[in-house]
Amino acid sequence: MSAQSAPELAPVRPLLAEAVVIARRALADLGEVQVGAHLGVTAEDECSATHRFEATLPGYHGWQWAVVLAALPDSDRVTVSESALLPGPDALVAPEWLPWDQRIRAGDLTPGDLLAPRADDPRLVPGYVATGDPVVDDLAREVGLGRKKVMSLEGRLDAAQRWHDGDHGPDSEMAKAAPSICARCGFYLPLAGSLGAAFGVCGNEMSADGQVVDAEYGCGAHSDVELPGGGGTPRFDAYDDGAVEVVTLPPTVRPEPVEAEPAPQEQAGPEDHADTASAEQAPAQPTEVDVTDVDVTVAAETAEAPADAPADADGSDAASTE
Repeated sequence: MSAQSAPELAPVRPLLAEAVVIARRALADLGEVQVGAHLGVTAEDECSATHRFEATLPGYHGWQWAVVLAALPDSDRVTVSESALLPGPDALVAPEWLPWDQRIRAGDLTPGDLLAPRADDPRLVPGYVATGDPVVDDLAREVGLGRKKVMSLEGRLDAAQRWHDGDHGPDSEMAKAAPSICARCGFYLPLAGSLGAAFGVCGNEMSADGQVVDAEYGCGAHSDVELPGGGGTPRFDAYDDGAVEVVTLPPTVRPEPVEAEPAPQEQAGPEDHADTASAEQAPAQPTEVDVTDVDVTVAAETAEAPADAPADADGSDAASTE
């Protein structure tokens, strides 16, 4: 039994092709009421065919009801063999199942998890156990043979390629902008063994501290980096912007001049008219007086005095004149 929406590949016996009502009634007898339109019929073999109906169940978009009908070659009676809900070509289905060792990815391991290597892992090969001879055992540990399993050549090449293509490889953006490479850096700690020719561990806490880096990798914290020469930034007096308060004043609007109303004049009497006339006829007094001019004027007035001026009672003026 299969759910197909393509045209029928094999001819269907008319007896089985016309039994749409029987197939729909079979679903109704099972209590399936969410059955939609008939989608088609497909021949399974000479004696059986599958009718497909649209499934209107919530959450099953694209799924189909499939009902298999059967009839003997010389019989005109149709019977129901089986029914099922199957995904159609547009149905939303779960991805193909994968074993756990193929689903796990780098970074999935958390504290407390146990992750065993796959059986017959090509990255591992048998190691060598201790022999009891201190000389042999020390040499074995030095070259990495004192373990039950060690990395195979394939495993080492796989790790080397992964490190080379990673974030600390020569093709990373950091390495392209670096002034030099890690192989010439004082913080570079080469690995032991065959991988030491191309990889090491960074010992600079300001860079890739404790991580494996390619020998051709580099960063701006290289040990040969020097500060640029020159006097640096010129020194200026400190200026406190917070001590200055900028106030925006509104535009000044000058008031229009207002003409003062004349004060009411009182009726002036005869005396007031006389005072006013005297004030208008009086000459203006000088503001500055020259002392020399005053003395000359006094002397001139004294010389022009009349000769017949009255004499004093004691005749002193007459005597002085003579």
